[in-house]
Amino acid sequence: MWSYIIPIITLIVGAILGFIGGVFYLRKQLERMQKDPEMIQKMAKQMGYNLNKQQMQRAQQMMKNQKFPRK
Repeated sequence: MWSYIIPIITLIVGAILGFIGGVFYLRKQLERMQKDPEMIQKMAKQMGYNLNKQQMQRAQQMMKNQKFPRK
């Protein structure tokens, strides 16, 4: 019986911890992008977009206006 319960509990705990870790990592990356326009440009290129100066300024402004609350 324990050979079934322990793996299930481990899977659930691992999934929860992985999700929490992913959220913190993503939040940290977004905070870094606010300060570094090259990261925004790189992300846009990876998604297949080429941003001109006006679009880049608009993206930076949107990132600055975005709030990332800490819990």
